[in-house]
Amino acid sequence: MHAMQVLIPYALSDDPAAKPVLHELQLPTLQTLLQRLSPEPALTLPENSPISAHERLQAQAQGLDPQAPAWAALRAHALGLPGAGASAWAFVTPSHWEIGQARVSLGDPKALDLREDESRALLAAMQPFFAEDGITLHFDTPLRWLAQGEPLRGLLGAAPERVVGRNVAPWLPDSPLLRRLQNEMQMLLYTHAVTDARAERGAMAVNSFWLSGGGALSTVPAKVQPLLVHEHLVAAAVQGDWARWARDWQALDAELVPMQAALEAGQSVTLTLCSELVARRYTPAPRSAWARLLQRFRPQPLSDILGPT
Repeated sequence: MHAMQVLIPYALSDDPAAKPVLHELQLPTLQTLLQRLSPEPALTLPENSPISAHERLQAQAQGLDPQAPAWAALRAHALGLPGAGASAWAFVTPSHWEIGQARVSLGDPKALDLREDESRALLAAMQPFFAEDGITLHFDTPLRWLAQGEPLRGLLGAAPERVVGRNVAPWLPDSPLLRRLQNEMQMLLYTHAVTDARAERGAMAVNSFWLSGGGALSTVPAKVQPLLVHEHLVAAAVQGDWARWARDWQALDAELVPMQAALEAGQSVTLTLCSELVARRYTPAPRSAWARLLQRFRPQPLSDILGPT
């Protein structure tokens, strides 16, 4: 029997703006689970890590290199694209870069409301420039293309969620070729017909692209362990909308009932709560009767568990 393993990205928040909702938040299923489970030592990643805590754990579960997971190559393999196993790949996310006086920041790609016809038109316009540098583009979804080519080998790029609202400078690839390509595409996109049409309907401009998930597959990994990932909290957390995050947490809490039932039925369960850089793992490790009694009558406040990490 497989253990039930559940991973919740952005379950924890150390944003001071989240404090008020944390103090009001009631999550009865989660609280019951945490009374029955014991915490393991937390995983804490360095501040400048391009890989977030949940990505690292997902990569381990998928059999990928947790330091540099080749997500795009894995996706290419799933799509059956030629060269999926040997080529270097990366995700390309059409993006809006906010140009400020002191810095350039990455806008949330989901806020672009990019239609498929617009995305395909932009890809078609950009493809010849990428091809000149030995990179082929493949359409996947409006907000995610796949790039294939040698210049992407060794590329370690942070997922867009990691950079949204932040200065892009520390996160840009250190490849002069890729930086030049980004500059060229910014000029191309500025005058593109899709940009004009989007401006007319009040939509944000797609004025750049973001590279992430880079690397190659040395072998096609088999899944090491089944892992259920609940992504309900990602969008609100990335946008810093903590009132919505709290509502999404309450909706997610109801979906944890099967986990509680599995635990009560004597099955092995693992619950991992993540912030961007911290993962807290809870398992049914044995505890003393006294510790169980204390936890039952003096449970740790939810704001301490989900709050500053």
